[in-house]
Amino acid sequence: MNEILEGLRQAAHLIVTLDRDLIEISLRSLRVTLTAVAVASAIGLPLGCWLAVRRFRYRRIVIATMNALMGLPPVVVGLIVYLLLSRSGPFGVFGLLFTPTAMIIAQVIILTPLIASISHQAIRELWAEYHDLLISLNTTRRQRITTLLWDGRRALLTAALAGFGRGIGEVGAIMIVGGNIDNATRVLTTAIALETGKGNFSLALALGFVLIGLAILVNLIIHSLSRTEVSDRW
Repeated sequence: MNEILEGLRQAAHLIVTLDRDLIEISLRSLRVTLTAVAVASAIGLPLGCWLAVRRFRYRRIVIATMNALMGLPPVVVGLIVYLLLSRSGPFGVFGLLFTPTAMIIAQVIILTPLIASISHQAIRELWAEYHDLLISLNTTRRQRITTLLWDGRRALLTAALAGFGRGIGEVGAIMIVGGNIDNATRVLTTAIALETGKGNFSLALALGFVLIGLAILVNLIIHSLSRTEVSDRW
């Protein structure tokens, strides 16, 4: 209990004093995760919608595979990305290993199946409701997907937020491809792992409280900007 109280005290102190390292690490965490969520959403949202609208031979297998990839172990993703970006790998010439870009790539691979699967579930229900109307209007497949994406934007926002929640707390893949380098690739989760390993539990808890607060703050801001609260209900 004393460790938790001390962690809260240190977290408050770091925030009130605007600790430079904390601000740098927090901004890097946000930049990496928000970029990864944006890229994963650009891929996953249309993919989920397309799978809901399109009928083809191996559709069920693709959907099952996509759902299975939601549980893809982050450390395995980190290992694969590491091998691809290492000097002996096919993309080693770009020198991306142990950079924020490598961390973003790993997160995109982890988040895309999650966002695509949630969006597919949401759009499938809308498609069942709008199917006859859109078919009767003789719309193209692109118009159908665009309409469904726009009308289901609130549900799709939930998919993006789910991706953000998983991404901001990711540590396994980030540690492998980022290296937890101070002033370069250290983010809140890897900093927590480092401080825990050093036995500095109070600071680790403080960083953990900051991480939780940051995640809640971003979610509230996005909900506020997207005007998801209607008639005093979420």
